[in-house]
Amino acid sequence: MDNEAKTAPPQDLEPAARQIIGLLDAVDDTWLSAPTPCPGVTVSALLAHIGGLAVAFRDAAHKEPGPATDTAPAVREMVLGDDWRGTLPVALDRMVNAWRSPDAWQGMSRAGSVDLPGEVAGMVALNELVLHGWDLARATGQPFRAEDAHLHSTLGLLAAMGDSPPAGAPFGPRVPVPDDAPLLDRAVARSGRRPDWKPGG
Repeated sequence: MDNEAKTAPPQDLEPAARQIIGLLDAVDDTWLSAPTPCPGVTVSALLAHIGGLAVAFRDAAHKEPGPATDTAPAVREMVLGDDWRGTLPVALDRMVNAWRSPDAWQGMSRAGSVDLPGEVAGMVALNELVLHGWDLARATGQPFRAEDAHLHSTLGLLAAMGDSPPAGAPFGPRVPVPDDAPLLDRAVARSGRRPDWKPGG
C-alpha cells in the first residue's frame, strides 16, 4: 500500500455536497416558504442551516474554534441571506476541501459547541450533508441520490445513538421500516424522518 493510500481521508464529502449544489438551480423563491421533512423548518431555514453547517464544519476540519463551531444551530430561526445562490456552493466546496486533509480526521475537533474526535466530526459532517440533501430534494420535489458508502456511514452514526435519542438530540426516534427497505430509506428512517414524506402529506 502506498503512502497516499495510507493517509487518504476515510470519506470524500464531495459527492454529498455536489448533490446539494445540483438541487439549488430548481429552488426558486416560491419554494423558500415551503415545508421540509424537518418539522417546523422551511426550505429557507434549511438552506440557511446548510450554509451555516458548511462554515462550521470547515472550521472544525481546520481545528479553528470560534463562533461557527461554538454555537449549536437553532435551525428554525436561521435567516437565509439574499446572496445564498452564490455563497452556498462556495461554502460547501470549502467544506469539502477542508475535509480532504487527513489532518482534519485526526486529533480532537469541535462542532455545534461539542468537542469530539476529528473522525467523528467528519462523519457527522457527512451525515448532515446526506440527510439535509434528502430533506431539500423531498421538499422541492427533486430526485435524490447518495453513495452507498455514505449511507452506511449515516446508518452507523445514527445507530450508535439508539432508537430513541435523548431530549435535545438533533434527530428524532427511529421510524420503523422493513429490514429489506432500500438503504436510503433505512438511513432516512434512522434519523426520525419518514421515507415517504412529501409536502402536505
